[in-house]
Amino acid sequence: MLKEFKEFALKGNVMDLAVGIIIGAAFGKIVSSIVNDLITPVLGMIMGGVDFTGLKIVLSKAVMAGTEIVEPEVAIMYGNFIQTTIDFVIIAFSIFILIRMLNKFRRKEEAAPVVEEPVLTPTETELLTEIRDLLKEK
Repeated sequence: MLKEFKEFALKGNVMDLAVGIIIGAAFGKIVSSIVNDLITPVLGMIMGGVDFTGLKIVLSKAVMAGTEIVEPEVAIMYGNFIQTTIDFVIIAFSIFILIRMLNKFRRKEEAAPVVEEPVLTPTETELLTEIRDLLKEK
């Protein structure tokens, strides 16, 4: 059983999958940073400084006793949903562009013309000459 597990774990497909997951996680962090640190502030500035994560519909306000919260606020945080949706669209678009570029690169490699040496076939005259010569030898 241990031998079978070792064969399974060390197969190329499993190792490729593990590498893909690790690289995907790292790429996800990079894209998340681009979205959170570069794109979201620009979108917020263009939209007049709106921070989507703060948008909410309050269903019941928090009950306070002095400075102590007795009952927390109940709210629908639709701004967070909007922000998460924007993040998803940007991440999905980034991955789409990356895969599109990789596919273009692969197509260029596949489309590269393979120069094959032309196979020279003898002409009719050359064949007849060879046949004549063979007949003369007999």
